[in-house]
Amino acid sequence: MGAPRRNRTKFDKPKDIWNLQRINSDNALKNEYALKNMKELWKVQSNISRVRGNVRLLLSGSAPNKAMESDIIASLSKYGIVSNTAKLDDLLDLKVNSFLERRLQSIVFRKGMARSMRQARQLITHGFISVNGKKASRPGRMLTSEEEQHVSYYRQIDVNVNVKPAPAPKPAAQEVAEEAAQVHESSEQIEEAKEEVAEERAEEKEDKGE
Repeated sequence: MGAPRRNRTKFDKPKDIWNLQRINSDNALKNEYALKNMKELWKVQSNISRVRGNVRLLLSGSAPNKAMESDIIASLSKYGIVSNTAKLDDLLDLKVNSFLERRLQSIVFRKGMARSMRQARQLITHGFISVNGKKASRPGRMLTSEEEQHVSYYRQIDVNVNVKPAPAPKPAAQEVAEEAAQVHESSEQIEEAKEEVAEERAEEKEDKGE
């Protein structure tokens, strides 16, 4: 038997890990796109860093390769991040938002299929969203421009139902209401934990090529 396989880290942590300005900026993006944790954001930032590194090599002449230049632009254009007429210099100005907007979670929300980014994530992880007729369960999946046209509900659900707020609890029932709120909060935490485990398993299967 060989040594057990170790999963390779797919992202790099920020070098200025304790920089307050960077922390505030990253937290703002995490909240805006309802990301599960910072790891999802760091993956995107690492991808951008790798693209910029390859572009700098091409621009410096260290790696003169027209085929590589075309492949980079074609790949980003395929996902709707840049236009197919973009130049190498344009790739140095890539923004994190451009990548985050191409995630399945963001597209579901932008298409009006969910009322919020958070709800879009829940719909995906609970199996209500499909791409090309197949159930999609990864909120962070990057979609091509073609796939974006085929995002729909896998199972029908009305996300715009107006639910009447519950009446304010009477003073005698205040304690019961607080206990119910705590139970509801615990249920949400359990659901989030299940979603995290499911996503990690999906990533492991993808790494193994299953």
